[in-house]
Amino acid sequence: MPTNLNPRSQTSAIVLTSTGSAAQVAQACPFGVYNASIPFLSGASLQVNYVYKKLGGDVVDIELTPGNVYAAYEEAVLEYSYIVNLHQGKNVLSSILGSQTGTFNHKGDRTSGPVSASLQYPRFSLGYSRRVGDGAAAAGGMGGTIPQYSASFKTVAGQQDYDIQKIIKAASDSGTDDAGDPVPYSGKVGNKRVLITKVFYVSPRAMWRFFGYYGGIGVVGNMSTYGQFADDSTFEIIPTWQNKMQAIMYEDSIFTRTSHYSYEIIDNKLRLFPTPSAYGFDDFNDRMWVKFYVDLEPYQTGSYDTGIQGVNNLNTVPFTNLPYQNINSMGKQWIRKYALALCKEMLGQVRGKFTTVPIPGESVTLNYADLLSQAKEEQTELKEKLVEMLKETEYPALAKQDQELTDAASNVLKVTPLPIFVG
Repeated sequence: MPTNLNPRSQTSAIVLTSTGSAAQVAQACPFGVYNASIPFLSGASLQVNYVYKKLGGDVVDIELTPGNVYAAYEEAVLEYSYIVNLHQGKNVLSSILGSQTGTFNHKGDRTSGPVSASLQYPRFSLGYSRRVGDGAAAAGGMGGTIPQYSASFKTVAGQQDYDIQKIIKAASDSGTDDAGDPVPYSGKVGNKRVLITKVFYVSPRAMWRFFGYYGGIGVVGNMSTYGQFADDSTFEIIPTWQNKMQAIMYEDSIFTRTSHYSYEIIDNKLRLFPTPSAYGFDDFNDRMWVKFYVDLEPYQTGSYDTGIQGVNNLNTVPFTNLPYQNINSMGKQWIRKYALALCKEMLGQVRGKFTTVPIPGESVTLNYADLLSQAKEEQTELKEKLVEMLKETEYPALAKQDQELTDAASNVLKVTPLPIFVG
């Protein structure tokens, strides 16, 4: 780190004097975010001489102190960190929603949370897509990691309507069903709504032979002789789509063709058609079963869903201020130019307090208005160019560029003669 930032003004002894020690830089930075970074302290120290030269310190007075320059340099680094973090936060938010966030001190440094986020470039993953698909799978009764349960109740002769919510809640509260058997969802319902995914019952075994798929006497339940021959003994080539349709029809017919009941559910109240009669088949068709899962509150915390405790917007993304040592040469040059523009703004503010300075015999008009105008224009231009460049590096933009390169290569190959191999 330089200890003497020469040359200094030859016309003023109070303007940009020799300085540059680490202690002096750290003391002058208002936030102290990077006071522990030697590369930052060195860069801020060197910025004094850069500002001195760019503003003509060898010819005219520069009414700034080294502390002003250090503060501007710190602000420039923080502004650069803000813009990059904002861009990357929008870039990866969808892939990190619901993941662990962190806590930060007044400097913006992370005090707890995932260490992997320190460089602000988390690896793209399908975590968010999996969470969305998981919820959709549970809602459609197709699996997922949300626990699903099975419950049963005994039908009553002449009773058509059954309050499934009430039945399952009672079993959850007591820990046993109406048959006295323990239930796996004990204590999990409470005041939460249960979401029914399937209603079914066990048909009497005597019906399986006549209406089941592989019955040898009757083929009422069969579709297109599916129950007569296995696929490997059918006297034709079976297309794949037919096998798929057969599998779908097989499952559907279990609940329709071979079923004796139909039903509707409104507000977790089950209505059976026809009304159950007094003539049952012991433990078979007089007991109904339902599959369900317990609704999760959107902000509930638990082993599955971190809810509001995790990342839910840009504010909770675990990004810290960019480590100065990880900023490359392109970023450091942007910081130097932006810090210079900030120094111009400060110099304009200082000179604006006294538009003219009296000297023997006349007065000198200061250029504060030009400095303020230049400073604002340069700051705006620098930020716009940085944002524009970052937009060109967003994941969708990069994917589009890769596609264009692939298409271009493919078009070239279309007109490229194929090599001829002999022997």
